[in-house]
Amino acid sequence: MTAEAGLAALWLAATLAVLQLMLAYLSAGATNEAATRAIRPVAIVQGALAALAMAALIRVFLASDMSVALVAANSHSAKPWIYKFSGAWGNHEGSMLLWVTILGVAGGAVALLERRLAERTLVATLGAQAAIALGFYAFLLFASNPFARLSPAPPDGAGLNPLLQDPGLAFHPPTLYAGYVGLSVAFSFAIGALITRDVGPAFARAMRPWVLGAWIFLTLGITAGSYWAYYELGWGGWWFWDPVENASLMPWLAATALLHSVTVLATRDGLRAWTVMLAVVAFSMSMLGTFLVRSGILTSVHAFAVDPTRGSFILALLVIYIGGALALFALRIGTVRAGNVFEPVSREGALVANNLLLSVILGIVLIGTFYPIVAAGFGVQLSVGPPFFDKAAGPVALVLVAMMGVGPLLRWRRDDAQAAIARATWPIAATAFAGAALFVFGGSIGVLPFLGLSLAAGLAVASVAPLWRRNLTRAPLFLWGMVIAHLGIAVSLAGMAASSAYTKETLVAASVGQPVRAGPFTVTLQGIRPVIGDNWSALEARLRVTRGDGAPFTLAPQSRFFATPPTTTSESAIATVFDGQLYTVLGTADARGRWQLRLWWKPWVTLIWFGGALIALGGALSLLGHVLRERRVAIAKRPVEVWA
Repeated sequence: MTAEAGLAALWLAATLAVLQLMLAYLSAGATNEAATRAIRPVAIVQGALAALAMAALIRVFLASDMSVALVAANSHSAKPWIYKFSGAWGNHEGSMLLWVTILGVAGGAVALLERRLAERTLVATLGAQAAIALGFYAFLLFASNPFARLSPAPPDGAGLNPLLQDPGLAFHPPTLYAGYVGLSVAFSFAIGALITRDVGPAFARAMRPWVLGAWIFLTLGITAGSYWAYYELGWGGWWFWDPVENASLMPWLAATALLHSVTVLATRDGLRAWTVMLAVVAFSMSMLGTFLVRSGILTSVHAFAVDPTRGSFILALLVIYIGGALALFALRIGTVRAGNVFEPVSREGALVANNLLLSVILGIVLIGTFYPIVAAGFGVQLSVGPPFFDKAAGPVALVLVAMMGVGPLLRWRRDDAQAAIARATWPIAATAFAGAALFVFGGSIGVLPFLGLSLAAGLAVASVAPLWRRNLTRAPLFLWGMVIAHLGIAVSLAGMAASSAYTKETLVAASVGQPVRAGPFTVTLQGIRPVIGDNWSALEARLRVTRGDGAPFTLAPQSRFFATPPTTTSESAIATVFDGQLYTVLGTADARGRWQLRLWWKPWVTLIWFGGALIALGGALSLLGHVLRERRVAIAKRPVEVWA
């Protein structure tokens, strides 16, 4: 009965989405107080019912109920419970239900928490959120039912893709989806504001926390996904410009531009139309990513390749939502009053430049991702890989980093160019010093890594510049957030550049007892032994590793075999030290009894993910700072009670 209860909850949630949309319509034309009062609780209950449906799906996966077709196709009774739990969204239908659940819960959270928006705009926003949810409920109920029964039920399931049997599955998709779907809230805010012609600083201050929240989750999801792919796939790369990876990067780029734009609108009443357009673009990128992953038009370890019919359904939703939003934008653009003007040499000017550069990178990634797909439609098979993206997007990204260092040093509205250059003396000096040191001591590295490392030093100094001559204990939290987020970009950039410049790969066929050099390490194969896991067996290498005169330690990479479905995977073993990682992979044996070993020494590669964590931390501090300030302002505006 759990599956039936979950399906019933899904139908009820869809019904409430219809009701929510009708209430928004009734409230729009003329004041209808009853409809306006009812829309908040309806949105909250709708979110609760969606969450109940997701809980029911997790329950049938944990119980290994093979009479549910989705469980039989994607699970196995011998799997550890963590993979049964996370396996609920490790497939097409379950991941779509997770998507809808987060969408419904986000709409409920807006109804429960949002008090700053004008009431008419809030009602229109909840109406837009209901319209989005309704499309995805229809997709689940009519094209991708996760609770469909199977008769007769098989004795056991087909199992889960072994590449997904990792703790990363429990963390990566939910955080990424929270970011994707969080952008739907920004989209709905934009639609609500366009409908009521309420685009202004108050609207931006209300929208900013939701954009920040989505951006934080997207940052965490991309960072976690990068590290997951790095250690799980066994090829030692942290980013491959895979179309599905790009599908997560594109919304992040748009959300980053939106975050800066909405800040200008909230604090300086500028960039009104630009902010609304970016909100539409950011959610468009989320929808586009959903279409890429589920349409079956590409093959990827990340993709849920499904039939084209369901892909067409999502494409139709994309056309309706985004086409409708752009049409509304075109109709109302004349009513979106221009905001305050500013000089080109100003902080607003730098933010606009940064947004344009982010948009250029977004365009490059979009073209590089879809060009092979479009070409395939005309019968031409080609691939666009890292060389294209590195050459096309890399230089633009470096210019963006340079502008990031300059922006926070400029004054609002208007600034003097010479005074701004004087303020940038220390960041410029740090960049020049790092460049000179690399030129003398850095060895032969490529141009992009050289510029990346030099600019990372300058950006690190520029990031902390806003704290100079301040009482650090009295600096606002959102200022700390900006500083830490920008510092995280510098740290990540340094990790990317250092890893690209100095990674050393060793591929050998090693005999037992034979020492092999891998960067500063000596690796000795001591033996191979069989090991047994919960639902797999493996051959495991014992590698003795030493670095100079340091204490030896052991790494144990595996070649693992899963029976359901029959799959062999390479499980890497990684040693993390202060200046990088030693990454080891076990291959196959040859006729002479030697074992293939792949060894990578990756200097400072951990900075990539440490920087990602700093970026997310900066976003969280900024969010907390803005929320606390809004609360203080609200308390200050309350009427003071006078006691007689």
